[in-house]
Amino acid sequence: MIQVLSNRLAAVLTCILVSACASPTPAPAPSSPPSTKTTACGTQPGCPTCPACPVCPSCPTTSTPSETSVPAVLIQADWSALPGWTNDDQASAWPAFLASCKAIGRQRQWADVCAAASLLGARPSTPQVRSFFEQHLVPWQSFGPGRTATGLVTGYYEPLIKGSRTRSAQHPWPVHAPPEDMLTIDLSSVYPDLKNLRLRGRLEGNRVVPYWSRAELAQRQDKLPLPVLFWASDPIDLFFLQVQGSGRIELPDGSQARIGYADHNGHPYQSIGRWLISQGQLSADKASMEGIKQWARDNPSRLAEMLNSNPSYVFFRELPASNSGPIGALGVPVSEGRSIAIDPAHVPLGAPVFLATSWPLSERPLNRLVMAQDTGGAIKGPVRVDFFWGFGAKAGAEAGRMRQQGQVWVLLPRGSTPSEMLKKP
Repeated sequence: MIQVLSNRLAAVLTCILVSACASPTPAPAPSSPPSTKTTACGTQPGCPTCPACPVCPSCPTTSTPSETSVPAVLIQADWSALPGWTNDDQASAWPAFLASCKAIGRQRQWADVCAAASLLGARPSTPQVRSFFEQHLVPWQSFGPGRTATGLVTGYYEPLIKGSRTRSAQHPWPVHAPPEDMLTIDLSSVYPDLKNLRLRGRLEGNRVVPYWSRAELAQRQDKLPLPVLFWASDPIDLFFLQVQGSGRIELPDGSQARIGYADHNGHPYQSIGRWLISQGQLSADKASMEGIKQWARDNPSRLAEMLNSNPSYVFFRELPASNSGPIGALGVPVSEGRSIAIDPAHVPLGAPVFLATSWPLSERPLNRLVMAQDTGGAIKGPVRVDFFWGFGAKAGAEAGRMRQQGQVWVLLPRGSTPSEMLKKP
């Protein structure tokens, strides 16, 4: 990119420098006698003829940006533009909003809004909540590149898998905590534009190199300082727990332990569903969570190959037992049906969002107020949402089927702008 810009700049400068040749103008009359040290060509008898000016190179044309090159943006909207806003039970989202305020209430832009919310109490009516949001916030519709209004809406949930605190033949698959030799490099203090980028790596001599991929971890885990929290009974259940980012483990005595996302190995997430489709193993309509699990049961010899097609690996931490939802990226519990994961580069983490989409495998509208309380490795873009369905098998079934289109309106405090809200607080 730098080389292309340099070439264009050089061409433009060339045009400017030689433009006098292409369009000559009379020279002004000299204010003093001309110098006798040199004689201009063609001005005296016997002098050589002046050479013709070179042809000016064609300057690069400035083309109008194509529609797809228009960047993502948040555009202010009216409340009437939100489909189903007046039909939603916003009071059901109020506890999730109060939870968000525990995190964002310390930010200057949210302080007054969250203070006013605390005065409304813990159980306001739906008309009171709707009026509160309309009074204190403004909707901004999120558009992708090219002013694309719709984007992908998927679902996630809190799974329950079987496991143990000790390794056995029934529980051979490790659930790892972050490795002791993994480095996390944060450059945001030096380069603020990299505030959402953290590099993971390891030392190799005096060089920092990428940390081990999923396949490399599987080969080397007994030789690495990899703490083990639990041992899982099923590798594909463990994989999907890593995809969800949090979950519960049912222990042999019937009790449950909760674990949450702690870190990852720094490699980009790659969909195993897409890998199966590219391999001709599943059609797109069969590449759901249940379809993938069934393929894994039918093809045990290719299980490792499938799992390792995704180089990303998630590490966990054990969390205190609780009846609330798992802890999201905002640092507060996410709420069933009222929390979403978003890309914080485009939607402020913690902000209320109005989501207009449909139920899984259906055209039935699913339009509701939700809170941007989580993030995800696969959630990238301005109109990209992961909807939290809750805990257990029923929630998992809905999450596994959800692959809908949707629109997003971010609700921001009156008087604020998207640019300032997306800055690091």
